[in-house]
Amino acid sequence: MTKILILMTGGAIGTFLRYSASGLVHKHIKTIFPFGTMAVNLTGALVIGFLWGLLDIEEMHTNVKNFLFIGILGGFTTFSSFALESMNLFRDGEVKFAIINILVSNLAGIVLVFLGFFLAKYLINLVR
Repeated sequence: MTKILILMTGGAIGTFLRYSASGLVHKHIKTIFPFGTMAVNLTGALVIGFLWGLLDIEEMHTNVKNFLFIGILGGFTTFSSFALESMNLFRDGEVKFAIINILVSNLAGIVLVFLGFFLAKYLINLVR
């Protein structure tokens, strides 16, 4: 039961952060392109890589890992919204935007996970 509450709490926090961040982006960038979803997904990729590199994952308590990685970051990033927005762009004839969304989100997301991880390792070595 504790694990479920930890996941639900983290998920609620992540969902609130996603809603707020995506809404802020959409408020300032008015376009058909889903910049809000892309921003939260890419930010989430950078953060998960950074936290993975910064924290000693093997020594971390399972509940903390679940709260951060599954709860907060799982609630923050949103693959289903990305997929739906990509499909809607194709449906609306915005093929170029759909392809850009798919390529940038996936490729940049993977690059940002690595960047976050190596940035954390660099900072750890800098402090030592």
